[in-house]
Amino acid sequence: MDENFGSWSVLTTNFLMTLYIALGGVTLASVLHLINGQWRYKVRYIAVATAALFPLAGLLLIILLLNGESTFVWLATADDPNSHLPGWHNYTFLVFREIGGFIAVVALYLLFIKYQHLASVDDKYKRKFRNIALLIPFVYFLYGSMIAWDFEMTMVPGWHSANYGAYNFVSGFQMFLAFFAVLLYCLGRSGALVKELPIYISNFLAQFMLAMTILWTYLYFTQYLIMWYGRLPSNMDRFDAMMHNDLSVLWWTFLACKFVIPFLMLVMTPNRHNPTTVMVIGCFIMLGYWLERYTWISGSGDPAFYHMPMTSLFDIVVTVLVIAAAYFSMKKVLLHYGLIRTKAEMIEKKNAEQSA
Repeated sequence: MDENFGSWSVLTTNFLMTLYIALGGVTLASVLHLINGQWRYKVRYIAVATAALFPLAGLLLIILLLNGESTFVWLATADDPNSHLPGWHNYTFLVFREIGGFIAVVALYLLFIKYQHLASVDDKYKRKFRNIALLIPFVYFLYGSMIAWDFEMTMVPGWHSANYGAYNFVSGFQMFLAFFAVLLYCLGRSGALVKELPIYISNFLAQFMLAMTILWTYLYFTQYLIMWYGRLPSNMDRFDAMMHNDLSVLWWTFLACKFVIPFLMLVMTPNRHNPTTVMVIGCFIMLGYWLERYTWISGSGDPAFYHMPMTSLFDIVVTVLVIAAAYFSMKKVLLHYGLIRTKAEMIEKKNAEQSA
């Protein structure tokens, strides 16, 4: 196994978080359109602006694929005639499906954004827009499953869970909702939003976050329950390695951040109507998602080759660079489409309010 696997697990985790934020905006806009959620008109353009992170996600994907064994631990035994890896562990096939899948998904999601705008100005595009919107959830499920299998589930050859794909992409969507709640809160409190959002938007996002929290917890527990009650020791070994050994602190921390804290806080109605509380809960969920991904990825290898995250210079520098690139990418798109004010406009607005 590559001795840099622990550090590259941090990069893989950053890639997955960036990717699911990029995917989440269009997916949310699609779901709200399909269920005729009237509040979509308030948030849909800000939501789809997260597609600005696709170039960054694509760059991280290429870097991870180029690094082979540093990213995928099973490659260390791929040339061993006694390893007998399943057909899914064909690296050429993996690179092809990951790059091809990414390009196809980005193309469809950009098409959704294009027709969302066209349908808002001309009724003749509404039918085509609806048909594209119908495709988005199915593509999200399929692509999310492939990502879950390639970057997490199959890291341990022979280990599998029937609902791991759903467990993974539901976790990603829960994280996106948390990110979106934090984003809207920060933009609103800073005065950057050109059109202020009504306070009920935070409540609707909180309800959605609670639903995804419950669904994620169900999927988390069912795969563990099946393996534990079914007495499948080969499958339980992976759980045990993360829950009881060096990664145990991370395991129980992400469970608290993604289930215990959000559920206990969001189940109380007053908290869902408090934007600040919803924002804080969103921060916990995002932290929990990052730790969850790192735990599953790094925990698939030998403990000698991973470490606690953010304890090396590589971890910190890479994460800061990804956050900075994501921040400037989002800001550029939001400014370009007139969704937020420039710094000068914010100062002018503040001065006008003070003089009034």
